Amino acid sequence: MGANSRTYKFALASALLEFAAQSRAEVTLDELAVPYAMSLVARQQGAPQAPSGSLMGDKDFLTVARQEAAESTRAGLLTERLLDAARRSMPTMVMRRFHNLGASEVPHLFYELVGPPRRMTVRLTPHLHAIAGSEQAAGLRNELNARWDIVESSFAAGIGRSLVDHGVAVDRATLRLTDKHRRRPVADALAGFQYGRCLICRTPLTGTDRIAVDHVFPYSLMRRFGTVSGWHGPDLDVIWNLAPAHERCNGTKSARLPTSEELWRLSRRNEAILLSPHPLKKTLQLALKGAGYHGRSGEWPDFLRQVLAACD
Repeated sequence: MGANSRTYKFALASALLEFAAQSRAEVTLDELAVPYAMSLVARQQGAPQAPSGSLMGDKDFLTVARQEAAESTRAGLLTERLLDAARRSMPTMVMRRFHNLGASEVPHLFYELVGPPRRMTVRLTPHLHAIAGSEQAAGLRNELNARWDIVESSFAAGIGRSLVDHGVAVDRATLRLTDKHRRRPVADALAGFQYGRCLICRTPLTGTDRIAVDHVFPYSLMRRFGTVSGWHGPDLDVIWNLAPAHERCNGTKSARLPTSEELWRLSRRNEAILLSPHPLKKTLQLALKGAGYHGRSGEWPDFLRQVLAACD
C-alpha cells in the first residue's frame, strides 16, 4: 500500500496534466476542481478509492463524491454540493501534500497556490509544462492510470493481498501484464520505473508503439530444464522478471538469455520499485526472500547472478 490512503493524488495529477497540455499558465481553483472531482466520480462504480472502513462520514470528500456521482454523471458536470466540497477540501488536503515524497518534497514544484481561499488561483510552473509537452506525456498518462488501477486493487483486496504474492500474471492471449484480482493492465506502471523506455533497446515506449511483456530470463528455461534435471531457479513468470518492451524488440530477442546490460537495467528497475511506496514492492521482497535473501535494497545484482548461474 505504501503511503496511499486515498487516490486523490492520481486525480489531481490527471487534472494538472489536462490544463498543462492546453498551455495554461494558471487556472482558478474552481476550474481545476472539475476534472479532479469528475475523475473520482467516474471511478466510484469501479473500485474503492480508499481502504475499507476509512471514510469519515458525510463530510468526507469521497462520501460526497459517491452520493453526488449519479447526478453529476447524468448532467455531465459537478453538482453544486460536489463542487463546493472539492473547492473546500483541495487546498487544505491534496494540494498541500501532492509534492510530498516520504519525509521530503520532490525537487521541482508543479504548481503554486496564489491568493485568498475564496479567489484562489493555481499557477502552473514551467516544470509541469515541460513534462506535459515532452515525449513522455502519453506514457505518463498511461502510467498514472495503471498505478491508479493497482492502488484501487490494493484497497479492494485489503492491504494489497492480491498483488503481494502471485498477484500479477501475463495474459497469454494478449501478452498483457495484468493483476489477477481485477484483470487490469499494469505494464504501464512498471514502464515508469524504466523511465518509460524499452528494457531491451532503451528507446521510449510511445503511445503508438506495440508493446509486449518481455520475460528477461526466457520462460522457456523452466520447460527446457524441467524435462532434463528440473529447473532449480525461481519462478520466471512473475513480476521481478517481466518488463515492458517494444513488441519488435521482444520478438527479436526471442528465447535468448539476457545481456549484462539488460540484467543491469532489470536490477535498477527492480531496485527502484523496492525503494518506492509502490504496492508491487512487496511482491519483489517476497521474490528475494524466496531465494534466501532478506528482501532488502541492494540485493538484486546478487539475486540475478544466482538466476544466471542456474541457467548454466
